[in-house]
Amino acid sequence: MSQNYLDFEEPIAVLERKIEELQSSDTLSPEKISTEILKLNESAIKLTEKIYSNLSAWQSVQVARHPQRPHFLDYVEKICDDFDELHGDRHYADDRAVIGGLASIGDHKVMLIGHEKGRTTEEKVKHNFGMSQPEGYRKACRLMELAERFNIPVVTLVDTPGAYPGIDSEERGQSEAIAHNLRVMSSLKTPILVNVVGEGGSGGALALAVGDHITMMQYATYSVASPEACASIVWRDSTKSADAAEAMKLNAHNILELNLIDEVIAEPLGGSHRNHDQAALILKNSIIKNLKELRSLKTTDLLERRYERLMGYGSL
Repeated sequence: MSQNYLDFEEPIAVLERKIEELQSSDTLSPEKISTEILKLNESAIKLTEKIYSNLSAWQSVQVARHPQRPHFLDYVEKICDDFDELHGDRHYADDRAVIGGLASIGDHKVMLIGHEKGRTTEEKVKHNFGMSQPEGYRKACRLMELAERFNIPVVTLVDTPGAYPGIDSEERGQSEAIAHNLRVMSSLKTPILVNVVGEGGSGGALALAVGDHITMMQYATYSVASPEACASIVWRDSTKSADAAEAMKLNAHNILELNLIDEVIAEPLGGSHRNHDQAALILKNSIIKNLKELRSLKTTDLLERRYERLMGYGSL
């Protein structure tokens, strides 16, 4: 898969293109090529570290939306020993923007649920760009209640621009479906581990994000609305998206400071889109560690702690 560079990554792209040119060169000796490539690789690593150590909120949004960033099905393939997908909401349809099923992660049996955006044009249409309709949230709710019945932990991977805002979704009760999920998750008698791995957009994200331990990948975002929507509402000008992103403090470290999450998960150098395998391993280790801690708690303590978390939102 050829690398897709963001605007602020162009200096990195220049160095990596030089490396590619040297690798295909037939005018220099192998020793000279090897020496030059080593120097360029070191420069590229230092430059990437420098750029990614000081990303703006808007640049974090761009990374969270990167077309090569791993999605739910990518993580399923790399972190699960097995995954048995469960379909349908038993009311209307099987929404492909939300996927869930029984999975094994390390020694843990879990109900794994998450948003899937799709990679190719055909896949994006099939998964509706990760924007779920009501039946997607009702399916997720059904699977969570099934997990509760068998005392299986729930693990969610959040990555959505938001719930689908179409008229048909509203007619079938979009807001009610999201609200119902919030109510169910707030009192579910089994551990819930939430991981924001890409975009955490509005109620569409929140419907899978009420839990006992909430993590965010380092360059993920979590916000009440997209920067574009915020700019359109506040300034009547969507070109002020970067200003809106800064004002919303939607990047992981700001969200951690606001006590809305518990942990920031480090990403591979240059973001998860540069190394799917390493990103998946980091996430898998985090999930296993946090599940072990949550499973050690009594259900009564788990519910009390979750209640205190919900009641504490908004207080610093």
